[in-house]
Amino acid sequence: MDLNRRHFLELTAGTAALSILQGCESTLGKSQCATDKSRVTLEKLEEAAAAPILRLEGIDSPVLIESIELLRKGREYFVRVRSKDGAEGIAVTNSRAEYLYPILNQRVIPYFIGKDARDLESHLFELYRYKSNYKLQGLALWCPTAWVEFALLDMMGRIAGKSIGQLLGGVVRREVAFYVASGQRDTTPEEEADYLIKLVEETGAKAVKFRVGGRMSRNADSMPGRTEKLIPLARKALGDNIAIHADSNSSYDPPKAIEVGKMLEDINAVYFEEPCPFDHLEDTKRVADALRIPIAGGEQEYSQRRFRWMVHNRGVDIVQPDLHYYGGLIRSTRVARMAAVAGMPTTVHISGGFGFVYMLHFASCTPDIGLYQEYKKGTEKYSNWFDPPLKSRDGAIMVPTGPGVGITNIRDLLKDAEPVV
Repeated sequence: MDLNRRHFLELTAGTAALSILQGCESTLGKSQCATDKSRVTLEKLEEAAAAPILRLEGIDSPVLIESIELLRKGREYFVRVRSKDGAEGIAVTNSRAEYLYPILNQRVIPYFIGKDARDLESHLFELYRYKSNYKLQGLALWCPTAWVEFALLDMMGRIAGKSIGQLLGGVVRREVAFYVASGQRDTTPEEEADYLIKLVEETGAKAVKFRVGGRMSRNADSMPGRTEKLIPLARKALGDNIAIHADSNSSYDPPKAIEVGKMLEDINAVYFEEPCPFDHLEDTKRVADALRIPIAGGEQEYSQRRFRWMVHNRGVDIVQPDLHYYGGLIRSTRVARMAAVAGMPTTVHISGGFGFVYMLHFASCTPDIGLYQEYKKGTEKYSNWFDPPLKSRDGAIMVPTGPGVGITNIRDLLKDAEPVV
């Protein structure tokens, strides 16, 4: 597979976005195109981000929020919302609810009580201002915000008889191709290559992701020589028909990142994720400018303006908001719309075992989505929460079609769940 930087962008960009790429590169060349600000202005990015998102046709009366509570059942945490008219919805959190619940209970839930859920888009900014919550800017604020948003979207979807993707602008695809992620760094190159083969065999995935470097390690590898040996070995073990992604989790400075990136180019990898420390935007841009392989980033990001900088300055080739860390589906859609204006795809980052379901809904309504979205082992346990059960087929998963998030029976699922206060 010859998936160099330009070819990847051609495959993932929509028709309009591709025309931007072709027009820019044919007249300016790739490097100048990446920094040409006359074509994608800040004003155009702001306009794309500010456009209304929710389609609430069929919800004609106010949906006043009566209660929101955090529940725990076994190792799973849920947010349940109820309206004054008796409608309800739920969200499945990620594991960070275990220590972020005081912020959810004290700083997020109180804002929403008595509000009209239909005004969710404006509530996100007002919540940010509420009791100076902006001082908590980051994962600590936006994870709890995302959980409430997920639950409110689920409730409104059930009221309207629409999936979350339909609420967010309309479904453009019914199945989503995925890459299966390893997540290991404590394996030898040989062990990791064998594990990747196993993941492909078990899931039918056409793409994989493995980790390189040592995670925020200042160029140190997780074990001496692991990355340099793993990259060519992975291609040899998987063959030429499996797309390879690599994630350094902020391991490198630019010179080392470029060195590793060239190794990934040699095996025609699909993209190189977070090569430099995530908040070193300029360093990441240096790497993106120096390599043909697309650079992905944004997992740790919490600021729309910083995402705007990435898009405007072509600091990455693929934006990656995390649907939990970044504050939910609406905010992530705003990022995807900015990226689409610049001809850049969005491939969301997944946190939390149930997070892949929110990814499916996001991908269902995002035109300029990447080639593959993330899927992790261990998520099969959620399949039977849906009717029909979620199944992977030929490297893709069908998007749930039921109203809201698609979970069929809230009350049975939450039976014996206990409040977390």
